[in-house]
Amino acid sequence: MRKLALAAALSALLLSTAAAADSGKKSDKDAQADTPEAALTTPQSSTSEGSVSVEGKSIRYQAVAGTLVLHGTGDKEHEPTVSMFYTAYFKKGAKAGERPVTFIYNGGPGSATVWLHMGAFGPRRVVTADDSHTPAAPYQLVNNDYSLLDASDLVFIDAPGAGFSRLIADDKDPGKRAEQMKDRQKAIYGVDGDGHAFAQFITQFLSRYGRWNSPKYLFGESYGTTRSAMVANILTNDNSVDLNGVILLSQILSFDNSVDGPDTNPGVDQPYWLALPTYAATAWYHHKLPSPPADVETLIGEVEQFATGDYAQALIAGSQLDAARKQAIAEKLYQYTGLPAAYWVKANLRVTGGMFEHELQADDDTTTGRLDTRFSGPALDPLGKESDYDPQSSAISSAYIAAFNDYVRKDLKYGDGQTYREYADIPRWDMSHRAPGSHEALQQSTNVMPDLATAMKTDPNLKVMLNGGYYDLATPFFAAQYEMRHLPIPDSLQRNISYHWYPSGHMVYAHVPSLKQLHDNVAGFIENTDNVKH
Repeated sequence: MRKLALAAALSALLLSTAAAADSGKKSDKDAQADTPEAALTTPQSSTSEGSVSVEGKSIRYQAVAGTLVLHGTGDKEHEPTVSMFYTAYFKKGAKAGERPVTFIYNGGPGSATVWLHMGAFGPRRVVTADDSHTPAAPYQLVNNDYSLLDASDLVFIDAPGAGFSRLIADDKDPGKRAEQMKDRQKAIYGVDGDGHAFAQFITQFLSRYGRWNSPKYLFGESYGTTRSAMVANILTNDNSVDLNGVILLSQILSFDNSVDGPDTNPGVDQPYWLALPTYAATAWYHHKLPSPPADVETLIGEVEQFATGDYAQALIAGSQLDAARKQAIAEKLYQYTGLPAAYWVKANLRVTGGMFEHELQADDDTTTGRLDTRFSGPALDPLGKESDYDPQSSAISSAYIAAFNDYVRKDLKYGDGQTYREYADIPRWDMSHRAPGSHEALQQSTNVMPDLATAMKTDPNLKVMLNGGYYDLATPFFAAQYEMRHLPIPDSLQRNISYHWYPSGHMVYAHVPSLKQLHDNVAGFIENTDNVKH
């Protein structure tokens, strides 16, 4: 994804056509749309067929690109609110009751799901450079040897307002329509509204395609993990939909753990030491450590001990930390990060993600990546305090967007005359959240750990898989691990959680060897939890 709109950023923070219609026109039994309003309020779809070779095994599938229309609740249950775009891939000849279905989405919040679609699990994958800027078009679209279609049917969902998804304001009066749109934005563009929208989409999809008795999975990346925690609880406890598994990639459940701008939240020092192993891994990758170990895993294990021990204790001491102790901690931080001890002292031992990205390679006027710290780029402001952009985002985003815009129209036969939005235009994202069972005021700093915990406690068979990259500074892997180990669940349910770490960044799949590992791990997780006799 190009950017992860975390709390800090929000506040300052396929293939040959079979039964498709001509040149992007909608093709199935749904009513034809003659006006823009009808196109939004009437489900649309285009069907095609293709095949993909996954690790040497050929899989034939049917692809459906289309929309489902969400509606209000209560006395507004017949009022259309959102037209949500999806691309679904169904394995040909599979029995629906035995074939898993996985609902996949990126984060943002408000991001399209082009990243997981074209980079990770769809049948076609865009080729990008591993840790440097991908040259401009033409881009290469290849068979995805690691598509997840060997293990599950796939449903890629674009968030409301992103991709081809749109909020619906269809009042005939222009003035009332504008007010209606404001109401939609307020209701949908927030933690709780977004979660309920995705849950409603999933239940509608299960009905439309007869998949209520299929093994079901959620796969969310980045803010999509925040969403998954909520959606898992809503489906389990509001809709009586038990999930077989929740798969999380580059997790953030509690936004107080974000290393983006913790300096605006004084007194909360956790983000600094949770990010330290990622700082160390990044410095190791860029050869900035004074005495580097032979491998990054050895370094990470050592730094985790220091982070939770001496470093955390030094931060907890606050103003009571004496100068000699502060200097000693700063010297150790230099050994682990390559940033000078004097810089650490000047920063009061508290270096934000943006500061680290700016300073690690500052001697060369180079900025380090955020989503993937293996990437680097010229500093926009060498004299600044923090980085001004993300080199990884700039390096690969154009390839993903161009490849999907070409693919969706030529192969999936959808989107003619429409604009595919990388991100929704969100005036304000409401970060407040009402945790399950809470009758008190809304959380103002989002924490959906109670949501995931409630889903796991009310469905003790639910399995959770956590994946993350060593070089992800948007959602550091150690913070994700910390969240999981502090879920308010019985110790017995901790056995339902599995962990996998990769030598990659936020978009783990941007590193092809890690993509293979991710595919194999997720496919294995699904096979072990789908309750189907193999």
